[in-house]
Amino acid sequence: MANIKQQKKRNRQALKHRARNLRYRSTIKTLFRRVQTAEGEEREVRSRELLSLIDKAAARGVIHRNNAARKKRRLARILTRVSTG
Repeated sequence: MANIKQQKKRNRQALKHRARNLRYRSTIKTLFRRVQTAEGEEREVRSRELLSLIDKAAARGVIHRNNAARKKRRLARILTRVSTG
């Protein structure tokens, strides 16, 4: 454990940030699964929610912007497969 006051604060902040980042990443994975299993109107609502969450996570630095773009493209591919076939 750190003895310096500033380092103790950094450790506390790191724990908070880690929890926030984990919450975003976990929620994104969960929403992907829900979009794949959803039907009709529910799928549209969930996909919009997922796109918004991906953008927020990328803006806050939780995930890299290329990672966000890859996830959004993957979602678009899922939606087009369902709508065409």
